[in-house]
Amino acid sequence: MTTRGATLLRQLGIVSATALVISNMIGSGILTTTGYLAGDLGSANLVLLIWGVGAVCALAGAFCYSELGVNFPSSGGEYVYLTQAYGPTWGFMTGWVSFFAGFSAPIAASALAFSDYFGHFVPALKLENSKHLAGSGAWEFKFGPAQILACGLIAAFTILNCLGVQRTARVQNVLTSMKVLVILMFIATGFAFGDGSWENFAHPAVRVSTTPIYSQFFVSLLFIYFAYSGWNAATYVAEELKQPARTLPLSLACGTLLVAALFIGLNVLFIYAVPMESMKGVVSIGALAATHLFGPAVAGFFSAAMLLSLLATINAMVTIGPRVYYAMAKNGAFFSAAAKVDPRWHTPVVAIVAQGVCTILMTVSPFVNLLLYIGLLLNFFAVMSVGSLFIFRRRPGWQKLGVVSFAYPLVPAFFVAMGIWITIRAIQLRPIISGLAALTVAAGALVYHFRIKKERIP
Repeated sequence: MTTRGATLLRQLGIVSATALVISNMIGSGILTTTGYLAGDLGSANLVLLIWGVGAVCALAGAFCYSELGVNFPSSGGEYVYLTQAYGPTWGFMTGWVSFFAGFSAPIAASALAFSDYFGHFVPALKLENSKHLAGSGAWEFKFGPAQILACGLIAAFTILNCLGVQRTARVQNVLTSMKVLVILMFIATGFAFGDGSWENFAHPAVRVSTTPIYSQFFVSLLFIYFAYSGWNAATYVAEELKQPARTLPLSLACGTLLVAALFIGLNVLFIYAVPMESMKGVVSIGALAATHLFGPAVAGFFSAAMLLSLLATINAMVTIGPRVYYAMAKNGAFFSAAAKVDPRWHTPVVAIVAQGVCTILMTVSPFVNLLLYIGLLLNFFAVMSVGSLFIFRRRPGWQKLGVVSFAYPLVPAFFVAMGIWITIRAIQLRPIISGLAALTVAAGALVYHFRIKKERIP
């Protein structure tokens, strides 16, 4: 039985909030996208450069979100910021998009990556072994053992998250600690004892993309935006943070900085381990690098560890997403069922289950297009949120953070300018995916005006 009388509790401290940020960021992005970048960019230096640019953008975004979160210490993230800055229609649309591209699609991508990494032990679970379902070419939809495992995993974490945030947080802290330790051990042992070569940095790959490097670099940043997504994770559970004014900025900054260092270190190791030509188009790039460095036997250990890393990511996103829908529904800006909180577990059960069902349906989507779709929409709404600072900072009583005020408006202006340019290049070079992203936003606007808005008027 559920009731709207139950509320969320402030139970999460700095460690748990930072763990959510780290687990949301370290996931399928870093463990799957470098192979695609190798094919698109062809150069080791460009691959490392694009990860560095992504780190700077993520940190700039984290600083800006910290200021937004301190001034709006309630769950919901972008929904809260965009509603206050641009009105309820934009607020609803960011929650609508979060449901599909912010959480459901990334959870599906991470679950599929989990299956592909598990293919190191059971080859039938490799994504390439999935059977044709519909479509063709880049838009071929598939279903097979990989999708079945992914769906089972999503269902398990959906149930776990229905049973209380403290239990989930304890699981998350353990998984995150294991994730960071394994990555650090992988990097250290890989360079110290692995069979790699620094000459790999001098040998480019034959590019699979015919797009000029300059344009391709900005389109490929969509992969990076997906990989770094999660730097704003703690804002979504702000209503459950202890001392949010202190916890939120620290968790965002610390989590983002740590993950950025790990990402760049991992990519240096990937290239050290595998020639650029050999990594092109490989999904489970971590397992491939481990095999080159240590041989199949030891690689099995690291592949298993990367599976645990993906588990932490899935659990974190399953936890955070429903808090956005809850915050919206509580304010009458989303379907009312999403605001129902279980009186025993104090979790938004309906929102959690709805997200789980949507995520399971998305597991049949083409993997690469799923990543680009996610990156494009996350970039767009992050730009809208950071841009809202230019409106809020003119309001009296607004709390300004020193890191954002330094050389203002340099930090938010940089983030917004990069995001706008990426969107423009994506529309020009990936029109179908851009069209799907635009349709998702437009559908959200229609749902708001023809259903949600009418429900709110009475």
